[in-house]
Amino acid sequence: MRTIILAFLALTMFIAGCKSTQKIHVVPIQPIPMAALELQETYWKLTELLGKPVVLSEKMKKEIYIILKKEGNRVQGFSGCNTIFGQYELKEGNRITFSGMVSTKMACPDLAIESEFNKMLGAVDNYSLNGSIMTLNKARMAPIARFEAVIK
Repeated sequence: MRTIILAFLALTMFIAGCKSTQKIHVVPIQPIPMAALELQETYWKLTELLGKPVVLSEKMKKEIYIILKKEGNRVQGFSGCNTIFGQYELKEGNRITFSGMVSTKMACPDLAIESEFNKMLGAVDNYSLNGSIMTLNKARMAPIARFEAVIK
């Protein structure tokens, strides 16, 4: 009798475990409130480079992004094929500079966007922040790069 009860319980647990009645709920991305957004510690996805939209292509492993870490003024990110690291410095008047940038050395079929992105980081000298959009600029010229904040 005990064996029958244990077998019944095991069978019930097995059937309940196989039951896939859970519904998958897709949660839409919510806009980031301006007050909650900070330049540092935010995942900034590149959306435009040198006036052209940046779209994730089949050749890219993942989207291009940067994160400005508060600790040690470190910048980390991904430039299309390689992971990047370095330092940044914030100065009065929304001024920013990147230095000591290094990257991994993965072999990739197309490094054009990555090359432009890395070159841009060495050229920019200021930023602007408007809601969930950050732009990196050189002097008073049009934005060189445009980023969108992403909640991860």
